Amino acid sequence: MKQYGMQGVWRGKSKITTNSRDDQKRADDLVNRNFNARQPNQLWVADFTYIKTTSGWVYTAFIIDVFARAIVGWKVSNRMNTDMVMAALNQAIADRNHPKDVIHHSDRGVQYLSIRYTDKMCDSGIIASVGTTGDSYDNALAETVNGLYKSEVIDYLKENWTGINDVELATLEWVDWFNKIRLHSTIGYVSPFEFEKRYYDNLILSGMAA
Repeated sequence: MKQYGMQGVWRGKSKITTNSRDDQKRADDLVNRNFNARQPNQLWVADFTYIKTTSGWVYTAFIIDVFARAIVGWKVSNRMNTDMVMAALNQAIADRNHPKDVIHHSDRGVQYLSIRYTDKMCDSGIIASVGTTGDSYDNALAETVNGLYKSEVIDYLKENWTGINDVELATLEWVDWFNKIRLHSTIGYVSPFEFEKRYYDNLILSGMAA
């Protein structure tokens, strides 16, 4: 079993959302826990979390632009697979108008290390960055957004979720509020979209002054 990477079922084992593949070649950690960016589409962080519903587990993947803490891609799925994180990535690429040379940082989950996912990043001009195994601090910003999502939506709105449909609708409404209305202390108590607007407005004013 060891030779073929197999393992028996462990009774009482807690829910784990990130499987790692130590035998896979991975990208370097280009972030080193420095979650700061000087402009939009310089650094994205990606992660997913899980929700227990009455019809089974549901998973939500997020991609966050570090500059303004804006959620630029997300997907709710009843399967913890590459398709889920790929959908979030595709949304981020499209909504951000296909930016180039963005650093995409994630943990070592097999979904993010899959050939399809890494090929998509390469084809899109996105630079992969991967943290170490089992260290949440290496992706702390994404973990923080997951925590806010769980506390402000999943734990706050309902005691029992019925399945993917009600989770998806609640997530859609929360992401819209998170990006457009919610005030974030790390960006001066404005919303992520307002913070980005100020950045682009300043660029325009600087160009006019020049």
